[in-house]
Amino acid sequence: MQPDKRQLSIWLALLLSAGFIGTSLLSYVMYRDAIRQSITAYELPLTSKNIYLDLQKELLRPNLIASMMANDPLLHDLMAQEENSAGQIVRYLSKVKAHYGVTTSFFISEKSRVYYHADGILKRVKPDEPHDAWYFSIRELAAPYETSLDPDFANGGVITIFADYRVVDEQGQFLGVTGVGLTVDSLRQRLRDYETRYRRIVYFTDATGKITLSGSDAGLDGKTIRDLTGLETQLASRQSPHDNALRYERDGRTHFLNIWPIPELNWHLVVDASDDEALSATRQTLYVNLLIGLAVMTLVLLLTNMAIGRYQRQLEELAATDKLSGLPNRRTFDLLARQVMRGARRSKEPLSIMLLDIDHFKDINDRYGHLAGDRMIREVAQAVKAMLRHADILSRWGGEEFIALCKGCDRENARLLAEKFRATIAAHPFAHDGQPIAVTVSCGVAQGDSGETFEQWFERADRALYAAKRTGRNRVCVAE
Repeated sequence: MQPDKRQLSIWLALLLSAGFIGTSLLSYVMYRDAIRQSITAYELPLTSKNIYLDLQKELLRPNLIASMMANDPLLHDLMAQEENSAGQIVRYLSKVKAHYGVTTSFFISEKSRVYYHADGILKRVKPDEPHDAWYFSIRELAAPYETSLDPDFANGGVITIFADYRVVDEQGQFLGVTGVGLTVDSLRQRLRDYETRYRRIVYFTDATGKITLSGSDAGLDGKTIRDLTGLETQLASRQSPHDNALRYERDGRTHFLNIWPIPELNWHLVVDASDDEALSATRQTLYVNLLIGLAVMTLVLLLTNMAIGRYQRQLEELAATDKLSGLPNRRTFDLLARQVMRGARRSKEPLSIMLLDIDHFKDINDRYGHLAGDRMIREVAQAVKAMLRHADILSRWGGEEFIALCKGCDRENARLLAEKFRATIAAHPFAHDGQPIAVTVSCGVAQGDSGETFEQWFERADRALYAAKRTGRNRVCVAE
């Protein structure tokens, strides 16, 4: 590949590469930004809301059970005769626990302060007992119930979600507290279900930001949300409790958070999404586009090089060939002749040139027209070329004049070859529009001398040609 062609190919490859890579990367960035916008503006808020509404059902169910118990006439009847029906109260609580699948059910009588449990009488609550403070607090509660998260000491201190309901008579007099509890393990399983369904990390934090419960195995329990790299500043700058534009980097991935308050537990629901999965298809598309671009670029470069090579060969051929005769032009002959001369001098082999000129060519043009003259030039060139050896060089020197360079040919052999050219041309049946035309050539022959230049050599052959024309044309003259 020539320098200009190689340079053009390099520039073309750079432009195509920049175009394909730039377009593909721009598309990837646009898709990435659109996906991230979709995650933060639509997907995460919608997921958080759906989870919250579903959790409300989960948290509302214990309240409904507790409400049913607080208004159950059977329980009121048993409370009226509490001293004689303690065992019936326990059985009642046991049936509620078994029927509704809760982890605990209880009733505390205001009259006796006895803590009835599904498994029996647990204790008597006391105002000076810290673990019983919740009971004396709910006595003063204006609302009929509350949801709390406390250890269940009747069940080994397991953290339990309690639905506590005030029991009152028809006059509104406070009779005690009843309710049920669900262990957080049920919530943990629910979080795992959410993570599987939505393919997000879901967990709870308390008001201080401590992660209280998570469904994943990412080791988040007990940490604070601020332990996540780069998140503390963004948490501090949140504009609202439902701010869904929180973003941070973890493990080389971009994460987005949506934080939703759970007032029933005084917790916050946190939904954490990574854009890695959403972008995986986009990255694959990017890689495919780059491969397609590489293939297209390779094909374009191949076709371009083929086209350039073909046109370059055509240009080189046009630059080196005489258009009319199809022979090497004068410039090409000059280059070839000088190379042959150097080779002949080294090998000491004879070398001759002969000049051929069509006789009375101006008369042919004047009588038959220039198109006929052009055809004569082509036919003479073809006839002479057919008689030359492969190693010999024939060129159109100008106008109706030709020059032949014969390798390994001395003066006498060159004269005999020139006579053959002359006789063949004279006998060739040239014609125009069916009319025969007599065409002859005059030849000048000169054998090269190692001590002369090409110009001096050519000048001797040219003098021999003019001698042939002066002495009657259609003849061969040999230079001394």
